[in-house]
Amino acid sequence: MKENEVVGNFQDLVSEVLIRHRSILDCLSKYQESTARVNRSIIKTVTDCGCISIIANKREYPKTDSFKDCGKHMDSHVKGELCEHCREVIAEEIGKHLFYLTALCSTLDFELEDLFGLEQNRISTLGHFLLS
Repeated sequence: MKENEVVGNFQDLVSEVLIRHRSILDCLSKYQESTARVNRSIIKTVTDCGCISIIANKREYPKTDSFKDCGKHMDSHVKGELCEHCREVIAEEIGKHLFYLTALCSTLDFELEDLFGLEQNRISTLGHFLLS
């Protein structure tokens, strides 16, 4: 199955099973809650399990490299590797988050597949000037 078919099928399935949270207000509040749950699952991976650590400091940009080459020097600040349990928990929370994002798209009559395409075009057009 092609990626576009997966996205389209996922959106169709979400629309089909979305009963209790069909209201835009419910979608917005559940989407916000799912964002917090994704963040919390990552935080608990650091503070409870310890399989990863977050070691952050000020970013230093080399003066001699071009803007395009700066990405080589950027660090995610994540040290270690997710254990199987933490990976499962985070994947589940991100899945729920995708569900509510898709529900928002359906409620507002957006095709998720079209939004992916628009964003991909924007990223490829702006390239390194996107600054994200």
